[in-house]
Amino acid sequence: MENIDGVKRKQKPFLGQKAPTGYVPGLGRGATGFTTRSDIGPARDISDPTDDRHAAPGERTVGDQLRKQLLEDSDEEDLNDTNFDEFNGYMNINLFRGSAYDKDDKEADEIYESIDSKMDERRKIYREKKEQEMLQKYRDERPKIQEQFSDLKRELKGVSHDEWINIPEVGDGRNRKQRGFGRYDKETAIPDSIINMQRNMTQITNSIDKNVQGGTTTTLGGELDMERLGKARNQIMDVKLKQVSDSVSGQTVVDPTGYLTDMQSMLPSYNGDIQDVRKARLLLKSVRETNPKQPQAWIGSARLEEVVGRLAEARVLIMQGTDKCPKSEDVWLEASRLAPADQAKKIFAAAVAEIPNSVRIWCAAANLEKEKKAKRRVYQRALENVPNAVRLWKAAVELEEIDDAKELLTRAVECCPSSAELWLALAKLETYDNARKVLNKARATIPTDKSVWITAAKLEEANGKSERCAIVIKRALEALRANAVELTRDEWIKEAEKAEKSGAPATAQSIINAIIAEGIEKEDRKHIWMTDADECIANQSIHCARAIYAFALEDFKNKKSIWLRAAFLEKQYGTKESYDNMLERAVKACPREEKLWLMGAKSKWQQGDIRSARGILEQAFESNQQSEEIWLAAVKLESENNELLRARQILARARTSASSPRVMMKSAKLEWCLGELKNAIKLSDEGLAKYPKFDKLWMMKGTIFLQMKDANSARKAFAKGIENCKDSKPLWILLADLEESEGNQVKARSVLERARLKNPASPELWKRAIELEKRVSGNEIADRLLSRAGAMQECAASGSLWAEAIECASRPARKTKSIDALKKCEHDPQVLLAVARMFWSERRINKAREWFKKCTKIDPDFGDGWAFRRRFEDAHGTEAQLQEVTSACAKAEPKHGERWCKISKDINNWRLKTTDILPLVADRCPITF
Repeated sequence: MENIDGVKRKQKPFLGQKAPTGYVPGLGRGATGFTTRSDIGPARDISDPTDDRHAAPGERTVGDQLRKQLLEDSDEEDLNDTNFDEFNGYMNINLFRGSAYDKDDKEADEIYESIDSKMDERRKIYREKKEQEMLQKYRDERPKIQEQFSDLKRELKGVSHDEWINIPEVGDGRNRKQRGFGRYDKETAIPDSIINMQRNMTQITNSIDKNVQGGTTTTLGGELDMERLGKARNQIMDVKLKQVSDSVSGQTVVDPTGYLTDMQSMLPSYNGDIQDVRKARLLLKSVRETNPKQPQAWIGSARLEEVVGRLAEARVLIMQGTDKCPKSEDVWLEASRLAPADQAKKIFAAAVAEIPNSVRIWCAAANLEKEKKAKRRVYQRALENVPNAVRLWKAAVELEEIDDAKELLTRAVECCPSSAELWLALAKLETYDNARKVLNKARATIPTDKSVWITAAKLEEANGKSERCAIVIKRALEALRANAVELTRDEWIKEAEKAEKSGAPATAQSIINAIIAEGIEKEDRKHIWMTDADECIANQSIHCARAIYAFALEDFKNKKSIWLRAAFLEKQYGTKESYDNMLERAVKACPREEKLWLMGAKSKWQQGDIRSARGILEQAFESNQQSEEIWLAAVKLESENNELLRARQILARARTSASSPRVMMKSAKLEWCLGELKNAIKLSDEGLAKYPKFDKLWMMKGTIFLQMKDANSARKAFAKGIENCKDSKPLWILLADLEESEGNQVKARSVLERARLKNPASPELWKRAIELEKRVSGNEIADRLLSRAGAMQECAASGSLWAEAIECASRPARKTKSIDALKKCEHDPQVLLAVARMFWSERRINKAREWFKKCTKIDPDFGDGWAFRRRFEDAHGTEAQLQEVTSACAKAEPKHGERWCKISKDINNWRLKTTDILPLVADRCPITF
């Protein structure tokens, strides 16, 4: 083999040889094999006609035949709509024209449809949720203009009449040249057409027909005389009324004396398209003529004429309807509505003659009467004709006095024995013994009505026999089941809530006890019962919730979660005695639950019973000797009541028998509070030797050194604490504050930078650094640092940083910044507080009060919110509002907040209570940003 240069090369040994068995080209590079025409043969069958499209013109015989055949087939196709089937398509070109649609095909289609529907159902929830999220996002990003200014519109209700009147008119903002002053002044003459129009408007001519009143003519010209115009109008109206009343037939559909009064009750003239009225009138006329016995046709015609202001025609039409449809209640009622008051009585008289058993007509006729005696007479006649109408009996009883009503109800239950309302009304008017007899008769007459049994239980409770309520309710369930009446648990719970709201708590609790366990599996009882109790509490049905908890505690005697729920219910809605009794039962059932012991001791302490509180804690020690919370609660009880020696002894025992970091910290803090600084440092050293990772001991030790004016020792303590607790942000902040107080701002900045490197996602460190730059370098560097903190993904949702951003923003930009903050941190108390302060600075008092309330409601433990709210109410509120804030704060007992902790954790204020700390913090809260 020669190459291009003519040099012979040795041929490769594999060229021209047969490939090995199973060889697939390119398999090593990921190929799976190739298929060529040589593998599958030619593209058409041997018997197929050859393609002679490119043959000579004289040789295209087969191609011409094929083309001709195709043209003939296309002509034979019938593409008419009658030849098209929605399922099979066109009949002559259907792919499966020769096959029949059998059961297998139908079954396959049903299977595919079920699969498609199931897949669509599985994706439906996700798809709807995604659509809702996208819609909400779109509405949040593009709010309507009316939503943006809704708060401003609501504030307009506070604008007084004088303020509204004194709003200045909008002036022309253009300059003098643009307004046309100076050399641009122009004057334009008034056109003659405007002058003539003004002249014509000042003249009014009103005349009366010469054939009326002797042919007098009244003309008002020149200036408009309203007095003379009114007299002329009354004169014309009087003439028209007399013409109508003096007609040849002697009858009229117009009441001359009450015409003007009746006109006031008419609807205003029709302002729509008159062509539509004509079409409707023709249509209704056709219906009346086609089917004159159709009541709705006459009613519709009359109402159409009434709408367009033709009241007389409406009355005529509806009276014709009463002639054509004398047995229709609706026609008679419509006729009485359109007729004047005196004629309506005649219409009702004719109606009851035609339909004496119509309850609606009798009630309408009675309502037409103004005197009670006349109404009573109508109902008596009605009951003579329809003695089994419950509605008539109830209306008649309401008009009678107690004694007469009792007699009437006695007759009513005889005529309508299946009406439970009449039986219950009669029982309500009777004495206790007679009421029991009445209810017994009612139960025998109506054995399937539950209201009779519940009323019987209420009767027993109202007469001081609450123990019989459970018996009555139990018999009620048995009787109803015997009569095949099955009510669900939810229906019975609703009845119990109704009974409680009607003032029958014992009946409500009896119902709960009887049905609460019906139809529930044992493993689902606790969850379902707690859910039912929560729903009852939400509906303010406290007795029902209390009964559910009592029943649950009988079944789950040692469940501490149920005891806690029941205790909190009594604390919020019960009395002090019921709360204490509940806690006594709880600690007996769950002696290991320290929270129940602490709640009981705190309750006694708040009531001023120190001895009982001490006794509860002593009992708690016996059951929980190693409980840190109980030891510290005992120390707090003694220290708050000036039993300092007992507090020291308890702490000494706790350090030996139940030593913990918090016990060591409380021991050192007690010595610190008493002024024994050396003992406090000694105890803190002992605690740090055991628990070097407890940062609060390092913080306490350093702060004590600062109180002793030993800055170097404090610095060493903070530095040592940072070595052991690198994640403790308060230690870094304390060290930075120390350096700043010593005048080392650069070192303080470096401390905070190192702290942020160790804790990059700490909003507290970023905020402290921003505050440092504001004090040292100014707002420009602080704004840059704030932008860096907000740009970090970890701190983008920090409420403290957003609140700082609102405070640092300029006055016009605060609202936009507040909206952005609320989008990121909608429920953050610091953001809500910043928004409230913004409204306060803008003197929007009502808005600021609303946002202060939101802040304290969403996080009652945030002390800064309470302090700012008190400062606000002190400046703009009343004494009652100020007292409300103080009492609510004392109930919440807040523990957190930057400004709050500076005062509450000051060692000089360790004896102060919440009500004492609140005004101190409020006095240090700035009014504006």
